[in-house]
Amino acid sequence: MPTEVVIPKLGMTMKEGTVVEWVAPDGATVEPEQVLFVLSTDKLDVDIPAETAGTLRHGAPAGTTLPVGAVVGWVLAGGEAEPPSASPPSPLAAPARRTVASPYARRLARERGVELTGVAGSGPRGRIVAADVPAIVAEPRVLATPLARVVADHAGIDLRVVNGTGPGGRITKYDVTSTGTADVVPLTGMRKLIADRMHASLRDMAQLTLGMEVDMTDAAALRRQLVAEWEADGVKVSYTDLVCRAVAKAIVSHPTLNASIEGDVIRRHPDVHLGIAVAVDDGLLVPVVRDAGTRSLSDLSAEAARLARACRDRTVGMDDVAGATFTVSALGSNGIDFFTPIVNPPNVAILGVGRVRDGVGWNVDVPVKRQVMTLSLTIDHRALDGAPAAAFLSTVRELLESPYRLLV
Repeated sequence: MPTEVVIPKLGMTMKEGTVVEWVAPDGATVEPEQVLFVLSTDKLDVDIPAETAGTLRHGAPAGTTLPVGAVVGWVLAGGEAEPPSASPPSPLAAPARRTVASPYARRLARERGVELTGVAGSGPRGRIVAADVPAIVAEPRVLATPLARVVADHAGIDLRVVNGTGPGGRITKYDVTSTGTADVVPLTGMRKLIADRMHASLRDMAQLTLGMEVDMTDAAALRRQLVAEWEADGVKVSYTDLVCRAVAKAIVSHPTLNASIEGDVIRRHPDVHLGIAVAVDDGLLVPVVRDAGTRSLSDLSAEAARLARACRDRTVGMDDVAGATFTVSALGSNGIDFFTPIVNPPNVAILGVGRVRDGVGWNVDVPVKRQVMTLSLTIDHRALDGAPAAAFLSTVRELLESPYRLLV
């Protein structure tokens, strides 16, 4: 019986995937672990390998979006009959030498009209990585986000006539919709997932937000000192790193914040896996710093920076964006003082971090210039009440106002 090639479930929240590209042609002879196709999920592009050896037959064309578990093809062992729904192999689909490339490199190649065949890869075992793709482009090309291309294709817009306002002139979906000819924007991919999850979060939870101002004067001084001292190690501590370290330490005394609701059960987690929201093109990813409670400040900072880079260049793995037990979302770099973060299910709390700004403190009756930050904690009132949430927030504030405690 032919072995089915299906859309695999790569994460707890994954519901569907898109066959972006068939790497192995229809009718090709494949071996176990050979990449068959590139699957696009709501967050990542992933190479899907063969489980068995045999002849590959396509069952779904590139560009098809199907639910988890749906059959997209088959691998036939010798002598096995063709599956009923398989179409005859194309005469152009003769087996070809496998081009080894990362999913992100393939995405860049599709965007830039680059043929990867013959490209010299600089990655492990000659794997083509993203940095290899621009090196062979000799003519001007249209730079656009994947969602911008989907919107433009849907509206029949030539991207060559659209002015890009993104980084490096990259065309975003907003550039496409502002041309005046596009009046429908499909809610797909990452944007759809965020919409569904945030709506479900507000619908299913009893959310309450508490705000508190923190004196960051000493923390700012410590940060400047650490940036200088750790420069040689390539570690640049951010204000968000300081907050994350304070959160990880505070949770030890306030375990009700490090929990999730599963049906009728509140599960308190023994380890702190800290999700840190990272803005990317057309969406948001939440990579997870594992075991944040046992990491030093420098280690936590280095790992957070690594994950942020991986999110922005789309090399982050599925394991890197799953399993958060508490989330931190920072908008201070955008000039935001206070906002109401929405809980990232199944967590029961999320901490919003505002900018560090000038404020005023008092030395008896004398005003003193200070540096302050506003923290906003949103909780699921089903799992905990306002008093323990306020106590947690107070502990975070105490740690940030005595920042030497973040180093031990």
